[in-house]
Amino acid sequence: MAKIPIYFMPGLAAGPEIFEHLKLSSEIYEFYYLEWIEPIDLDESIFNYALRITKGIQHINPVLVGVSFGGILVQEVSKIIATRKVIIISSVKTHHELSKRFKVLSISKLYKAFPAKFVNNFEDYAKFFIGKSLQKRAVIYQKYLSVRGTKYLKWSIHNVLNWQQESNLKNIVHIHGTKDNLFPIKHIKDSIKVEGGTHVMILTKAKEISIIIHQSLTC
Repeated sequence: MAKIPIYFMPGLAAGPEIFEHLKLSSEIYEFYYLEWIEPIDLDESIFNYALRITKGIQHINPVLVGVSFGGILVQEVSKIIATRKVIIISSVKTHHELSKRFKVLSISKLYKAFPAKFVNNFEDYAKFFIGKSLQKRAVIYQKYLSVRGTKYLKWSIHNVLNWQQESNLKNIVHIHGTKDNLFPIKHIKDSIKVEGGTHVMILTKAKEISIIIHQSLTC
């Protein structure tokens, strides 16, 4: 029996190492890791960016797994290629699931005034986007950050805040933590909840997430 190909897309600015704690059988699955690339310019559409990412996908009907902004991106990729399943973790399915804070930023365009120093400074980034209460946990995530270019980070922030997806795509499995402070669970619809899971639960709840992924693909 052929193995099921899974392509993993990490969260904003992160590398594939964030998936290192997942426990999925190599006898059932083949693992491939997508990585962030530099946007052509700040105006590149997320669809065009996703189109360029598809060049790294070599299988027909793969499973796509994305974390946070990576979850948004794999949904865009699924508009371009056929997929067996799309699994998003600590992410959103539409712009309606974004918090009021994000919507205010999008409308006001204040994020465009962020200095390069702010965008490149993880501690400032964590305070603003994750909140002071979870900053210590966010530092756990810091060592997995591998993409620090100002253009990429500004492009990413713009596309998170201005994603225009109106309705849920089909064939989506959404895994979300009940303690996610970036994308609060109260705004999230139709998800598989992980009790106590924060926005960095791909690191702290990997065993539970692994079970959910496997069940979603085999049941």
